[in-house]
Amino acid sequence: MAGTVRIRVETSFADIPAGDWGRLSGASRDDAQVPYNPFVSHAFLSALEESGCAVAETGWLGQHLLLEGDDGALLGALPVYLKNHSQGEYVFDHGWADAFERAGGRYYPKLQASIPFTPATGPRLLHRADQPVIATQAALAEGLKELSKRHGVSSAHVTFVPEAEMPVFEAAGYLHRTDQQFHFLNAGYGSHADFLETLASRKRKALKKERRTALEHGIEIDWLTGGDLTEKIWDQFFTFYMDTGSRKWGRPYLNRRFYSLIGERMADDILLVMARRNGRYIAGAINFIGGDTLFGRHWGCIEDHAFLHFEVCYHQAIDFAIEKGLARVEAGAQGEHKLARGYLPVTTHSAHHITHPGLRRAVADYLERERRDVEATGEYLAEHGPFRRMSGQDDHD
Repeated sequence: MAGTVRIRVETSFADIPAGDWGRLSGASRDDAQVPYNPFVSHAFLSALEESGCAVAETGWLGQHLLLEGDDGALLGALPVYLKNHSQGEYVFDHGWADAFERAGGRYYPKLQASIPFTPATGPRLLHRADQPVIATQAALAEGLKELSKRHGVSSAHVTFVPEAEMPVFEAAGYLHRTDQQFHFLNAGYGSHADFLETLASRKRKALKKERRTALEHGIEIDWLTGGDLTEKIWDQFFTFYMDTGSRKWGRPYLNRRFYSLIGERMADDILLVMARRNGRYIAGAINFIGGDTLFGRHWGCIEDHAFLHFEVCYHQAIDFAIEKGLARVEAGAQGEHKLARGYLPVTTHSAHHITHPGLRRAVADYLERERRDVEATGEYLAEHGPFRRMSGQDDHD
């Protein structure tokens, strides 16, 4: 990089100009090189902070790395948080923490470079389009290591990293971890019927029946986005989120204020799939619309109906992606049940800087075995997916 650069730590997105942040890779729809990722937008990250969801009081203290030129211009960034727990991350290191602390170590606090409460792959080493990519990314990866040293923490973790960024982290000495999600990959389908034709006959019939059953009892589906997202709609969706989230997680991470803020700042990037019966909404799922991807996040309901969860979260997301020409649907963490609904196993990646030599050796050994297991499981699941084995060959078993 020409000229002098420095890395500065900023604790609050309120003090980072939105316009400067929007010039970084993937952070706005203006970037022609990197598809827009709504989760690295200033609107999303600042809403998490301003709503009180991702702040020091909840265990997410901002330590965002900003790479700046000698004129103070923002050239690159890495969202980072100092954390005293491992909640809301979806890449689980509780076992590492327990083992290290039983051995007399102190695992927390740690540094977490991620999007809070969001298990979606997206740019982490953000860079400006007119800057040398590898040099900018390498500087940020080294900056996170230096920040770890300054804080004296056990580790720094960068989760849901794009595969293309992993060589930068590995070159800097980070350990490579893999996991698995299930994504729908749009092969240029003209309609949902075209997609169904790629499935084995038995699977195709099962999904058609599932979708009919889900909409029994007079249930109808609405897609709401942009100006449709009124405060009344958010009230209803938040009721669903709290009802289901409280049963699933005990204490949901997001609050009502967060939804108002994203509704104000990024309504055109949001799709609510809402299920209606007898004139009122009974269930809904929130999705975020990226440059080439629909990101499914969470859902909730106040009435239980067979297969409604699959219809609202997975089938409708596929319908939307096909209609809008999006390349994929990322439907969140885990869930082998997605396989039967046309979502294929996809490897996800994370990078881990472990400062304690003994803990690093133990984690490195574990990750080597875990990567082999993830790869083998992915291959097995892909072989047992719902798609036809060969072009022109059906499966009637």
